[in-house]
Amino acid sequence: MTQPTLTIRLNPTDTVVVARADILPGTAISGEGVTAKGHIPAGHKIATKAVGEGEPVRRYGQIIGFASRPIAAGDHVHTHNCAFQMFERQYEFCVEAKPTPYTTGAAQATFQGIKRKDGRVGTRNYIGILTSVNCSAHVAKMTARKAEVLLEGFPNVDGVVALTHGLGCGMAAEGDGMDVLRRTLAGYALHANFGGILIMGLGCEANQIGGLMRAHSLEAGPFLHTMTIQESGGSTATMQKALAAIREMLPVVNDVKRETVPASHITIGLQCGGSDGYSGISANPALGAASDLLVMHGGSVILSETPETYGAEHVLVRRAASREVGQKLVDLMRWWEEYTAKNKGSMDNNPSPGNKAGGLTTILEKALGAATKGGTTNLVDVLQYAEPLKNRGFNFMDSPGYDPVSATGQVASGANMICFTTGRGSVFGCKPAPSLKLATNSMLFKRMPDDMDINCGTIIEGSETVQACGERILKLILDTASGKKSKSEEMGFGEDEFQPWSIGAVM
Repeated sequence: MTQPTLTIRLNPTDTVVVARADILPGTAISGEGVTAKGHIPAGHKIATKAVGEGEPVRRYGQIIGFASRPIAAGDHVHTHNCAFQMFERQYEFCVEAKPTPYTTGAAQATFQGIKRKDGRVGTRNYIGILTSVNCSAHVAKMTARKAEVLLEGFPNVDGVVALTHGLGCGMAAEGDGMDVLRRTLAGYALHANFGGILIMGLGCEANQIGGLMRAHSLEAGPFLHTMTIQESGGSTATMQKALAAIREMLPVVNDVKRETVPASHITIGLQCGGSDGYSGISANPALGAASDLLVMHGGSVILSETPETYGAEHVLVRRAASREVGQKLVDLMRWWEEYTAKNKGSMDNNPSPGNKAGGLTTILEKALGAATKGGTTNLVDVLQYAEPLKNRGFNFMDSPGYDPVSATGQVASGANMICFTTGRGSVFGCKPAPSLKLATNSMLFKRMPDDMDINCGTIIEGSETVQACGERILKLILDTASGKKSKSEEMGFGEDEFQPWSIGAVM
């Protein structure tokens, strides 16, 4: 195998290349005809041609920013000389939409899933305690801790998990904020990875349990219990009532077995956090390759984090299955522009300090790399936050860029697994959906072995192709969906990351 070059070029039209490793001043950049004028950290960009002040800087064959001062060939390109700037993007709806080559018959991938009586298929088997309001959070957590001793003798139950939040009161009883919260809670209450659910409230909150149940046609029964602390006689009495309900559910929830089912029952929430300059070269496109393979096997993926897709939406709408679907994504971007302006913010509030240290300069650059997680198949639908998935394939769900909020919405929409790429080292879990962590570089993978599930740094090193890494990721997805624990599950992550999107004023 030939020794990889010092830099990576992603498109012939790019004005920058990315350093595979630290490059010292005076180093000649093979194949580019330039010499490094200063130190170029690993994952950062070096200019391959002069860029005049105000002119666009290109990576991925796309605009990632504009020169804030003259850039010479060989210069380090980063926040000191490249800046975000609004510019008009051309939306060519549906021009790259094409039929998906589905895999059928004996060649279709399978996994060992948990079939529910209504036809849904889970990858895990939890009992969940959901709270209608922050006021019932402590009792819910206390109940889940007490329930741990009840699990002995029920090996098919993955655990009792309390998913609490800070909302449910101090907010309008009607409107977008309440609609989003209730849609999220209902999505979890109906999730295939739960064998049983308790919904616990205080009793006097804005988010009344009765209103939640009516809004989403939820019906109380043997596997969906509701209770409030005020009506049950206080905290201790409520906990005892909840534990009695769990004791009653456990034998039936445990009475499941994994069986062979098609991979079409897998829905992946696509996440990235703690990104670096390699994210859009290794882990994200490799996850995109795995996404394509899963979609071809009939499965689904959900891309989210709308403000972190800003600057790449024109690439995604080219693959929209219809003009209507593409326009929904563009409309989301306009909403976020108004939302951030209203709150005296900017669409370039990202990348974070850690992202910048890793080599990402503007939101445009970050978005173009992040969007590659969605692969190359058609964009079949654009969903509201926590809206139930309707169409199999590649979907986009509106959400903030904050990972816990985004992933919570994806699980509420039906994701029964999460795949999370990281270049800096995010730690994350998302009960009841197992979460796989994909490292963009080998150094990170070796530095955080208890957190990272798969190393995509092999792509940077030139020892593996994006497609081969994607196939490796899909195999791990199938194994994990079949019951193999992810690193975050082994560490116990997943309860504190439940974060419904808070929209509207705190009253």
